[in-house]
Amino acid sequence: MASETIDGLEPILAALATMQANVERSQKSQAHDYLEKFQKSPEAWTQTHSLLSSPKTTAEAKLFAATTLKGKITYDLDQLPRDSLSSLRDSILALLVTFHEGPRPIRTQLCVCLANLAIQMLQWKNVLAQVGSTLGSGAGDCILEFLRILPEEVTEGRKIHLTEEELASRTKDLLEDNASQVLTLLIQYARSSVTAATNPRLLECISSWLREIPAADVVNSLLFDAIINALSEETSFEAAVDCLCTILRDTREVDESIDIIRVIYPRILSLRPKISEFANSGDLEVYKGLTRIFAEAGEAWVVMIARFPSDFRGLVESILECCGRDQDRDAIALTFLFWYEFKQIITLDKYKETRLQYRDIFSKLVDVMIKHLEYPRPNGADETDLFDGDREQEEKFREFRHQMGDVLKDCCDVITVTDCLGKAFDLIQKWISTFGPQASDSSVPNWQELEAPLFSMRAMGRMVSPEENVVLHQVIPLIVQIPDHEKLRFQAIMALARYTDWTAQHPEFLQPQLNFVIAGFSHNSKEVVRAAALAFKFFATDCRKLLANNVTELHSFYESVLDNLPPISQEEITEGVACIISAQELSKTYATFKLYCDPVIKRMMSRANEARTSQDDGPRLAVADYLQLLTIFVQNIQPYVSPQEENPAVKYCQEILPVLSAIAENFTDSVPILERVCRCWRYMVLSYRTGILPLLPNLAQQLASGFENSKQGCFLWATDSVLREFAEGAEFVDASTSRAIFKFFEQQALAFLRIMNDLPPEDLPDVIEDFFRLLIDALIYYHQELLFSPVCFHILSASISALTLQQESPLIATLHFLRDFLSYGTDHPNSSNFGNGYNSNQTPRSNPPEIQEAVKQMVVDQRDFLVRRILTGMMFSFPRDCLQDASGVLLTLFEILPQETTNWVKVTINMLPTGSVRAGEAERLMNAVDAKVQGGDFRKVRVLLQDFTTSYRRRNVAPREGLGRLEATRFQFKG
Repeated sequence: MASETIDGLEPILAALATMQANVERSQKSQAHDYLEKFQKSPEAWTQTHSLLSSPKTTAEAKLFAATTLKGKITYDLDQLPRDSLSSLRDSILALLVTFHEGPRPIRTQLCVCLANLAIQMLQWKNVLAQVGSTLGSGAGDCILEFLRILPEEVTEGRKIHLTEEELASRTKDLLEDNASQVLTLLIQYARSSVTAATNPRLLECISSWLREIPAADVVNSLLFDAIINALSEETSFEAAVDCLCTILRDTREVDESIDIIRVIYPRILSLRPKISEFANSGDLEVYKGLTRIFAEAGEAWVVMIARFPSDFRGLVESILECCGRDQDRDAIALTFLFWYEFKQIITLDKYKETRLQYRDIFSKLVDVMIKHLEYPRPNGADETDLFDGDREQEEKFREFRHQMGDVLKDCCDVITVTDCLGKAFDLIQKWISTFGPQASDSSVPNWQELEAPLFSMRAMGRMVSPEENVVLHQVIPLIVQIPDHEKLRFQAIMALARYTDWTAQHPEFLQPQLNFVIAGFSHNSKEVVRAAALAFKFFATDCRKLLANNVTELHSFYESVLDNLPPISQEEITEGVACIISAQELSKTYATFKLYCDPVIKRMMSRANEARTSQDDGPRLAVADYLQLLTIFVQNIQPYVSPQEENPAVKYCQEILPVLSAIAENFTDSVPILERVCRCWRYMVLSYRTGILPLLPNLAQQLASGFENSKQGCFLWATDSVLREFAEGAEFVDASTSRAIFKFFEQQALAFLRIMNDLPPEDLPDVIEDFFRLLIDALIYYHQELLFSPVCFHILSASISALTLQQESPLIATLHFLRDFLSYGTDHPNSSNFGNGYNSNQTPRSNPPEIQEAVKQMVVDQRDFLVRRILTGMMFSFPRDCLQDASGVLLTLFEILPQETTNWVKVTINMLPTGSVRAGEAERLMNAVDAKVQGGDFRKVRVLLQDFTTSYRRRNVAPREGLGRLEATRFQFKG
């Protein structure tokens, strides 16, 4: 490679200095753009070598150069003549000789460069031999690093522009054919010295090559001794743990690995004394490493443990010991997957004997878990500061407790729920007898030892049957008498909330628990109040029939606490009382519905009047919160009424519809209010279905005017529910109603198209998402009417315009609509609704030819715009999760219009900026596409285009200059 003076590198060095300096953001942005263009330029080949070779450049500049060179080799190798690749290889080897001792980040990047070049340089056959001879015996770490990187880069070879066949061939050349040679080389290196045998680079290399070298070959060589011995060295411990765990994962097929398991198991078991040693020394990282080894062994051999419980008991006891001695609770989580998988297998009838043999282990595990559930003791006098002010640590502990709760559930499956509950009950009784007499309102000694078993009861609640008759009838009377300590009261209320289905079967225990929960609403702690609201919801939901006669008394309670609760707790308590109302006799539903909701509406109107003159968002948000409460009532109060009878819930909805309409009309600029109004309307339709028919004309009018005035997608979301519930063929819906609903849909579609004509898509992402989700249902229920409607062509144009967005949700909605729409150009649409979609002989019913032709004609009339937008999005702008659906659109286009789509793809590819596509690449792509199209293999065409766009996108992370012809045209609609 050519050399350059430091003067020729000054712009690059200046830009790098700007990126690292404390300068204006605009200057950094300019420097970033300059460096990005430099990285993609042909000049970067020589200038990166100059940066790496110059003694005057800094280590940071050299690292940038090495990273840039890696990108050039990966994505831009076609910029070089093929006959210059040997020179490039030699220059990288020379650079590795220079940097073989470091700095390590630069050396690593150069190794990646050489590995990627080796993959693409198909004629280079003696890779390992040439690298070894060039670097020499004095560059051991450098050679090991290259050997480690090579399998990793080959495995990730899809980012390199090779065909599947070329990549498979190169994988064989570089890995499979060299595996035995590499094993010999690593053994020789390990023999060379004691230091070499415990070199972390050696261990990392072994881990990497275990992709190709059988684990048995490593275990049966002196390399396994080196791995075990490295566990005793501080510098190599972490690499040795990784390597050993990689070997363990390779033994998961236990029947094939039985011989090496016999070799490995005693070596691992010999590590057990180190558990207590490092637990006592406080060396946390080593303790975690040991725990990881035992846990990985348990996960890999769980089938063997189940088959041979006595032989492998030592391993399970070691895992339990790791849990028990983990005072800092940092390593125990590594064992959770093992306990789950072990539980899964020994609860099978086949392994009943193993389950019986391990009951004592799981019994001890329950004790360990409940002990670890305890909150820490405070270091100072402040009882409330349990984590020394570290909120992150406190949140971590809370999350961790729920994970331990999952392990307790596993234990319930093994040793029965009654035994696990009994352990919690014993601990509660023990605390009461030991510390209960000393407890007072101001002081509760050792409350942590009571709170932990309460939490364990809460965690195990899901596992307990409503018929449980041993523990709960003893422990629940104790829980409702616990001292008034914030964390105890919170946990007690939450625990009771998990047993409400049991309480529904044992009504004699309901009132004391309900009194205890209701008392929580008066507690000074906000957390206790929130717990009380959640618990009340569960009690009211599961015990609604028991509480049905208390609906009047509960109304007074509801009114007294509602305004003092945060919004989420208001919703929970409202859901509870709504469930109780739903249990009323039909004759009482209307009056009770009105009793509870009228005061809510009164509050809402009061805040709405305040919001009209207030500059503060508070009153508007309060209106939205009250609307949410009304929606919860509508969701849960669903009395069964025959079609011939008046629905009492609909009768009340008819009364409040004008109120909701007035709210929507007066707050067209408030998204939270409009979304809540539409949500309420939507659930009126979903809850009462055809019973809502008397309200339908007014509701449709409000949805139409609301959308036109506010331009908010929530009105389309509500429209969707009407469309689905009153579609043609729906039960108790006549044809005239269905036709009217489609006219209503067309009105909403026209309003949307006018909005898209006035505003660019980037200003309407939520509206676009809601509209195309509405269209997906319109295709299901009204496909024939929609596809022959004059508005359909304009909808297709709007969908093409929407593809310029970069947000994932609206793009996915648009792409899903396009896939469903285009499928009507095939024999079997994605969402057909032709009767039941099948003929009388149960064969799929074919899509009528006139529908297929209508879809094809609309696509042809759009010319190449749809293909252009899809391909451009795949190459430049679509989020990763949209690519599969985008290629699915192309697949269907090829199926329905193969020749036209091929031409459109060719036109689009020819528009790409000069230099952004490799020489001959476009021609090879189109030849391959033509061949697959001629053979009718459209799925292979999809793969070809996916590979091309992925490769193009990797080489062109950001759009380069000259993209003008690929820019989208502005959507226009007159109507």
